[in-house]
Amino acid sequence: MTFVEHLQIWIIAFFTLSLFSFLYKDNPFYRLAEHIFAGLSAGYYVGLIWHAVILQQMVDPMFSGGKWWLFVPGLLGVLMFSRFSKRFGWISRISLAFVMGNTAGIFLLAELHGKVLPQMRSTMLALNFEQGFGGFLMALVVSAGVISTLVYFYFSKEHKGALGAVAKLGIWFIMISFGAHFGYTVMARISLLIGRVLFLIDDWGGSIIRIFS
Repeated sequence: MTFVEHLQIWIIAFFTLSLFSFLYKDNPFYRLAEHIFAGLSAGYYVGLIWHAVILQQMVDPMFSGGKWWLFVPGLLGVLMFSRFSKRFGWISRISLAFVMGNTAGIFLLAELHGKVLPQMRSTMLALNFEQGFGGFLMALVVSAGVISTLVYFYFSKEHKGALGAVAKLGIWFIMISFGAHFGYTVMARISLLIGRVLFLIDDWGGSIIRIFS
């Protein structure tokens, strides 16, 4: 292993331990690692947006492909920076209104045709015995969960009687869903922790052994 590779491992180990030091209390090492990480992330995304969006999707098509109409969205993007001015900050509302309206319209159709309708179709078509009694029972549970959850968010009528009972069932399904998502998030974070610990043990520990052996 070369000197540069050893140096890279020690730098990564230093920042890893600096971030873990927050488990004890806030300290200068943690703040240093946090600020460097935030700065590197900001610089990376600025460079990524400059090359992948501004150059590839606006500048190059305008000058190489003759798509001069891209000047309009480019101008709207420049107007966003008027928010840094107290006097002309209102101009940015034009760009924000266009972005929010356009994005809402696109995502509304995308979510409707990409998630809502396919999920409704899959939920209803699963109610058959083609996958056996176990599959039918699971599909029945899923359908009951979908319907009861939707009923819970129906506020045009007071939740009493049968409607209230179905809404309470929806609460149980919502809590189970939240618990499953929370468990998945915890497992993902634990997986990241395991990766960092293995790095400290295998890579950094191996580097220490090579240096002092």
